[in-house]
Amino acid sequence: MTAAVAERSRIWACPELGLHAVVDTTGSVRLGSPGRPDLACLVPLVEVTATGHGRLWSGERFIETAIGERLTYRDHETVEVGGGRERTTIRLTDAVSGLAAEVVLETGAGGSGGAGSAASGSVAESWAGVDPAGAEAAGAAGSVGTARRSAVGGFLRARVRLVNEGSVPVRLESVSTLTLGGIAEGSLDGLTLHWADNDWLAECRWRQAPYRDQVVPLSRSAHGHEGRGCFERYSQGSWSTGRHLPVAGITDRDGRAWLWQIESSAGWRFETGEREGAAYVALFGPDDAHHQWQHTLAPGQEFTTVPAVLVRTETGGLDAAFGVLTDHRRSIRRDHPDHRALPVIYNDYMNTLMGDPTTERLLPLIESAAAAGAEVFVIDAGWYDDDAQGWWDAVGAWEAAPNRFPGGLPEVLDTIRSHGMTPGLWLEPEVVGVRSPLAHTLPDEAFFRRGGLRVTEHGRHHLDLRHPAARAHLDEVVDRLVGEWGVGYLKLDYNINIGPGTENGPESPGAGLLGHHRAHLDWLASILERHPGLVLENCGSGGLRMDYAQLALAQLQSTSDQQDFLRYPPIAAAAPTAVTPEQAAVWAYPQPHFSTDEIAFTLTGALLGRIHLSGFLNLMSAEQFALVRSAISVYRDIRHEIHGGHPFWPLGLPGWEDSWITQGLRTADGALLTVWRRESPAGASGPGVVTIPLPHLRGSDPAPVVLYPTGSDCTTRWDRDRGLLTVQLPRTGTAALLRLTTASGRPR
Repeated sequence: MTAAVAERSRIWACPELGLHAVVDTTGSVRLGSPGRPDLACLVPLVEVTATGHGRLWSGERFIETAIGERLTYRDHETVEVGGGRERTTIRLTDAVSGLAAEVVLETGAGGSGGAGSAASGSVAESWAGVDPAGAEAAGAAGSVGTARRSAVGGFLRARVRLVNEGSVPVRLESVSTLTLGGIAEGSLDGLTLHWADNDWLAECRWRQAPYRDQVVPLSRSAHGHEGRGCFERYSQGSWSTGRHLPVAGITDRDGRAWLWQIESSAGWRFETGEREGAAYVALFGPDDAHHQWQHTLAPGQEFTTVPAVLVRTETGGLDAAFGVLTDHRRSIRRDHPDHRALPVIYNDYMNTLMGDPTTERLLPLIESAAAAGAEVFVIDAGWYDDDAQGWWDAVGAWEAAPNRFPGGLPEVLDTIRSHGMTPGLWLEPEVVGVRSPLAHTLPDEAFFRRGGLRVTEHGRHHLDLRHPAARAHLDEVVDRLVGEWGVGYLKLDYNINIGPGTENGPESPGAGLLGHHRAHLDWLASILERHPGLVLENCGSGGLRMDYAQLALAQLQSTSDQQDFLRYPPIAAAAPTAVTPEQAAVWAYPQPHFSTDEIAFTLTGALLGRIHLSGFLNLMSAEQFALVRSAISVYRDIRHEIHGGHPFWPLGLPGWEDSWITQGLRTADGALLTVWRRESPAGASGPGVVTIPLPHLRGSDPAPVVLYPTGSDCTTRWDRDRGLLTVQLPRTGTAALLRLTTASGRPR
């Protein structure tokens, strides 16, 4: 195909992402960054594996499918949807299988008007100082590019709707949400691959490796075929982030970055590999091979994939890309005043009552939490427990335990309100203990089943929220707690991995899991419709279900169950890679036996997210309590900057054993920066000085100020010409929060 033909066949373009959708000579629509006229490095816009319609080249890849190659262009249309965004729908059809695909591509620039975006313009603009108005305009009819664009970067959000227009059923085994090729053609040796491992107590552990270490060159010209393998990551079971984050990326030596996120509470998978001398990326929801997902479409039936988003930035590397992704996350969330108010939350659980609350234990904590400046008080697990055998396998009714609260739990909730705080309760709505009466009164069809048997995991059954009895039960619980008791905050936990899913009739387990989770999201939305002021915290044994299917609805996300305050910094620092800062709930649990350094250390780590205060504040000395009050006061002074800030990591994303860790927020006035100093893995203290590059502030005078802890012996020195901040923390196990304000009030 000549370059001229390629240009005429371009049906869609997104300049800030460097992407084009083109129709080749067979009518196939391909998406990517075409760097040569034959378009061979690109991949079909949609890839589908179905029983009886496999792949054209067998291996581990889920691209090069027979249906994907056969899907041909039908038509497309583009509409503006506001906020500097456009939505393009491209329609395809396959005459052999009878499938029709409707691909929806929504585009926008960083900072394009989403809720909570900084008023100072796009994050990409602030990284590079580029005027978005000077960006390239798209040249093809029907292409994206008429709205205000940033030459630095933007995002593309996609989903695919399949319809069976044929006369026979089609059994789907995988469907891509987004595929694109042509990434960094001819320069794969200069690419770096980034991904994040995730585990209980060890969330958001980012890894990086040269792309060629994971996708090795195979001398394709000698074999005439592409490789059979790829680099892939995927979820397992019902903890969507129990293994890895559904977020990963690629960077090159020149600062360009490609970053993607799959928005699924059920199964997901991504892969990247080499195709015709360039990199490709393919993003999926659940599939048969990894999640036991199959979905049969009878004639006339349809299926819609989970959404996924791709971010690309031209400069600034991962920091710039995560800034744009943060804007995207803010833009897709359900609007809620909590995102702007950011109240201080006290929770009685972590390293404190640990699931054993009583009126006697709670009253002094309520008084001290209010005196410290907390605005929400959450009674965590155990408030329903009067069972001599323990509550774990008896939960489900969610009635207050009378022996724990002689005057009734509502009396304690009233006490919380009388101290000026909103009362909150812990709830694990999707499970019913095997010893709960509900395990016998609800029908079998209201629970997860496989092979006709009710699934049991760690002493619990799992509700299927597609069943009206399951949903009615949970509606009654929430309406009683919120409507009758006046609870204003619910911490929704999820502590079991139920496996691949549930079989409801002929459906596959993976399809059952996806169906349940979509019903779960609908249930969450219905709660907020009935109780619009209610705040929902998403928790899955900490951060094991940390995805933007749920976080588009829930106001907060628990980042970890980590109880060792010295282990928390890498989690707290990396949390904004998975969740917006104003949704990232970070534990701060100062204790009376802590030193002043230890109290300040655990509090400092929560100041750029959402404080989840805990600890026996009522037993502290006046000096210790003043240190807590001071942290809360600082937080209340800066929180209006958090919900519009963009995260950055001047020393790079943290390693699990790093001695020095930094994480900042770029704000309209400059930057806020947290610096932690820990012992080295070998136990040596190492030097007490670190040099932190802040190139975006080079040439300015940010006047670093230590905001917390007050009276800190942290000292700083700024090198204006080189943009380097030197920070001295004389002792290990210390941390500080700094403010850097430029003379103009904005970073350069």
